[in-house]
Amino acid sequence: MLGYTIHRILIMIPTLLAISLITFVIIQLPPGDYLTTYVAELQSQGETVNLAKINFLREQYGFDKPLHEQYLLWLFGMLEGNFGYSFEYDLPVTEVVGDRLLLSFIVSFTTILFTWMMSFPIGIYSATHQYSWADHGLTFVGFLGLATPNFLLALVLLYFANVTFGTSIGGLMDPQYLEEPWSWGKTVSVLEHLWIPVVVIGTSGTAGMIRRLRANLLDELQKQYVITGRAKGLHPFKLLLKYPLRMALNPFIADIGNLLPQVISGAAIVSVVLSLPTTGPMLLHALQSQDMYLAGSFLLFLAVLTVIGVFVSDLLLAVLDPRIRLHGGMTR
Repeated sequence: MLGYTIHRILIMIPTLLAISLITFVIIQLPPGDYLTTYVAELQSQGETVNLAKINFLREQYGFDKPLHEQYLLWLFGMLEGNFGYSFEYDLPVTEVVGDRLLLSFIVSFTTILFTWMMSFPIGIYSATHQYSWADHGLTFVGFLGLATPNFLLALVLLYFANVTFGTSIGGLMDPQYLEEPWSWGKTVSVLEHLWIPVVVIGTSGTAGMIRRLRANLLDELQKQYVITGRAKGLHPFKLLLKYPLRMALNPFIADIGNLLPQVISGAAIVSVVLSLPTTGPMLLHALQSQDMYLAGSFLLFLAVLTVIGVFVSDLLLAVLDPRIRLHGGMTR
């Protein structure tokens, strides 16, 4: 196990270097850079462009250097904790992210808890009561959740709340707390607004997890070791928890590789619809405006979380399921 862990960690290093290179190439693919876009925007509005200042900024941030030198400056800067400067916000990237990263973490973590808390009991009940009326009803609701786009559900909730109650459900807090430091009142306001994005973002994930847990658990319940356990007189609840449910949890553990990046991406489209001050809309806007340091930092952080998530899920799967071997080869 220790050798496997060290081997995987060593593989992660060149993997992250390759991802950083691909990320840099992607953010460099559009023609020009942020300063070029900024100059074009000023000229379209009929404003005077200070070319001396633009050239100074281009030289200061290395835009006049070859691409390989720009990449090395960006890479070694991040290794030193300097993620660059956001031209759009006129602040360092670490200061721009600020509260948005915390709010994204709160929304994503709460959504994950909501998904698991809803999926576990419903999936277990649906599998152990196969083809009952409750199973058919839960199956219908699950397919409905999978078929409904999250942003459409967000629009429906916005319209329903406005027409029925005359209130707006956008944002994660009351307007008076937007630029204020964290306090008890701001925390309560976030908790009051949190349930709507959690329900909207978590609907499809919950529905999909229920279907997968049900299918895996049904497959395990038909296997010989379960039949043998019943024949030996094991209590049904104990038999369910100790063996088939444990084996059916593999999809939940394997999803860790996808769950960690959601902390940063934060369902960007839903965040735009609900006006959530999370990192998703900021990433989208950074890509549109070619704010390369901000966009590149986001994309690389997503890649790092994905690699770490896959690594953690592989280790947990090996611990959870003894059928999974860490090394290849046939054993006799």
